[in-house]
Amino acid sequence: MANIKSAEKKIRVINKKTMVNKMAKSEIKTYIKKFEVAVAEGDYAKASDLLKVIDRKLSRAAHKNLLHKNNAARKMSRLQKMLNNVA
Repeated sequence: MANIKSAEKKIRVINKKTMVNKMAKSEIKTYIKKFEVAVAEGDYAKASDLLKVIDRKLSRAAHKNLLHKNNAARKMSRLQKMLNNVA
């Protein structure tokens, strides 16, 4: 454990940022699961709306370096491909 006050503060700040990042990633995963359920049910309209939300969330995460930009692009591409197969 850190003995210096600035190091203790840095640990607290890092823990807060870690929680925020985990929540953001978890939110994206939840939307992706909802999207996959909508695709499995064949609900094109709902899946299309969810895809727009996921696109915004993935782009934002990539911009904030939560995800690598290629990782976000790959996920978006695969989801779009799933939606196209429903239509």
